[in-house]
Amino acid sequence: MASGKVCFMATLCSMVIMSTFIGSTQSASCCLRYTSRRLPCQRLLDYTVQTINRSCDINAIIFHLPVRFVCADPSSIRTQRQMKCVDERRKKIIANRT
Repeated sequence: MASGKVCFMATLCSMVIMSTFIGSTQSASCCLRYTSRRLPCQRLLDYTVQTINRSCDINAIIFHLPVRFVCADPSSIRTQRQMKCVDERRKKIIANRT
């Protein structure tokens, strides 16, 4: 019986440690500021939307480039054009598949 309790406690401790680690990595992936660089449309692979939550302090558009991610201001006209470019390219790809 004692070995069962030890195994249960070890499992419980492991779960607590893992959930703490996973929570902290989520905050590390948040945008903290926006880029001021121009991003060429042809290099943009995709984007995701970041909203303000417990671990992310700003709204942002996260552009996916071949080697990295870049944070952009969602209210910027340039960012909106870049999002439109990615969306149009995605539509063309889908249209070509059918």
